[in-house]
Amino acid sequence: MTRVLVLRSAGTNCDCETAYAFEHAGAQAERVHINRLLDGSACLHDYHILALPGGFSYGDDVAAGKILANQIRAHLLDDIRRFVDDGKLVIGICNGFQVLVKCGLLPGFTGNSDEQKVTLGANDSNKYDDRWVYLKLSSDKSEFINGNGTIYLPVAHAEGKFIVDNDETLRRLNDNDQIVMRYVDENGESAGYPYNPNGSIEDIAAVCDSTGRILGMMPHPERFIRVENHPRWTRERGREKADGASIFENAVDYIESTFGDSEGKR
Repeated sequence: MTRVLVLRSAGTNCDCETAYAFEHAGAQAERVHINRLLDGSACLHDYHILALPGGFSYGDDVAAGKILANQIRAHLLDDIRRFVDDGKLVIGICNGFQVLVKCGLLPGFTGNSDEQKVTLGANDSNKYDDRWVYLKLSSDKSEFINGNGTIYLPVAHAEGKFIVDNDETLRRLNDNDQIVMRYVDENGESAGYPYNPNGSIEDIAAVCDSTGRILGMMPHPERFIRVENHPRWTRERGREKADGASIFENAVDYIESTFGDSEGKR
């Protein structure tokens, strides 16, 4: 069975929903405090998927996700890189996305160091935005994504504006097909606020690394696992599946096809 480590720390508050989303997809999920990885009482390589959920790790007191990112950079970065090299998956949602970019795991260009190339800054609206948004699936490079079209998911963040350090980084993201989702309007077209809730460059909502095995996204797929989660589900009956559920199902399907019945341990 696919085993998922849902990493938590002080301030994490979407770990239960993320664990449920993976369990709903058929995996076995365990919420593990980062201190257990640091003291050796839990081992990352006993799992197939590492999930960094949303919330406010360490209160975002320095910057969103920065303290947890520094812990990972100092103590776990090599382990996570080996984890991905083994063919396993990593997903960071909202605060987890902020952590992945600030510890250098994303954008994860081939041959790139852990130098930070992108970040997620304060929304252009200068406020916390909590709304549902349309997202165009702009790449199937990520193992979490299967298909194209437009999906609908909620966002909830104050620092979700995707920013690159220079034009070369943006060019490489486009050339490598690493931009996985873009904010769009209901017609699938680029639009301003509130369709793009934060002002991200090129409407970027999610990116993956060069292998497709690390995904970072600002929207919350774990909040749309059942059709009843949709804000208009009683008015738009007939929906067979929740858009967020497929992201977790794709990950579990990939692991099962890659590792079969093995435990995925080293």
